[in-house]
Amino acid sequence: MGTETEKELDSREILQLVTFRLGNEEYSLDILSVQEIIRHMELTRVPKAPEFVDGVINLRGRVIPVLDLRKRFGLSADENTDDTRIIVVDINDKTVGFKVDAVSEVLRLPSDTVEPPPSIVKDVDSEYIKGVGKIDGRLIILLDVTKILNRHELSDISTESVAVA
Repeated sequence: MGTETEKELDSREILQLVTFRLGNEEYSLDILSVQEIIRHMELTRVPKAPEFVDGVINLRGRVIPVLDLRKRFGLSADENTDDTRIIVVDINDKTVGFKVDAVSEVLRLPSDTVEPPPSIVKDVDSEYIKGVGKIDGRLIILLDVTKILNRHELSDISTESVAVA
């Protein structure tokens, strides 16, 4: 009884996402790209680093560059609060931290509720947006962690973090 419907539901791909806030907007990353989420900590500034690189942290003996996603996305800078977090991710075998205003939750989102980015967004320098998910009246911007930094930027920041170590 009702096995057809159950099979259809089971066959839908469920995306597992870590959601976070930047200002009033909600963003997400695939949970598989997230290594850990830590409280904001004291950063060491790196001379001549790109504007969106806040500095580096020492995380259990590893020097990790921390990017301010607000700056990376062209949003105004904001003060750190008790909710500010660093999401540690792996991008092409390089470990990087993303500073965000707050981490919201781990969310399970059916892939059929995700739409491609609006055409107006495609014209802007935002190839890192995978799509927009809809759940419970919320819109969540899905980010492609591998495209937030281009190959040259990733190489530059990993070189800088090695130089600091």
